[in-house]
Amino acid sequence: MTTATTALPTGTWVIDPVHSSVGFSVRHLVVSKVRGTFDTFSGAITVADDGTPSVRAEISVDSVNTRNEQRDAHLKAADFFDVATYPVATFSATGVRQDGDGYVVDGDFTLKGVTRPISLSLEFNGVNPGMGHGEVAGFEASVVLNRKDFGIDIDMPLETGGAVVGDKVTITLEIEALKQA
Repeated sequence: MTTATTALPTGTWVIDPVHSSVGFSVRHLVVSKVRGTFDTFSGAITVADDGTPSVRAEISVDSVNTRNEQRDAHLKAADFFDVATYPVATFSATGVRQDGDGYVVDGDFTLKGVTRPISLSLEFNGVNPGMGHGEVAGFEASVVLNRKDFGIDIDMPLETGGAVVGDKVTITLEIEALKQA
């Protein structure tokens, strides 16, 4: 039996969208959460000879999927993502640092034309030889963002207080990356 290793070897690792996911959740009507995914995304992690990693990723915002066509159409409109003008969100790492047993990936995130620094909590799950197509590496990452920081500032207040959509959005990444030859 082969087990996972704990260090990411040098080289370029491309995100495998078939074995990865980009999800989010946001408070809805104060008492519950709406969950969704972005179904189209890409990216790569490159580890230099000195061990320094760099990360870049793109998300097709038009691929938002909350399992409700009416809500998805509203999310794609100017009130929220304005996908006609801003079809892609991007992330580019500026640094990676150890944080206890995990890591923090600092970087610049651009959504709806607004770029802000963010810090993702990262768990590196190791490297495995894969199933005949080369080595794979696994990661889990998350960050809580304020949607208003990225120009998504629609307010839909409720008569009883609160809002239809909360300000804080949790982004969760489950990533499997394939080492390039």
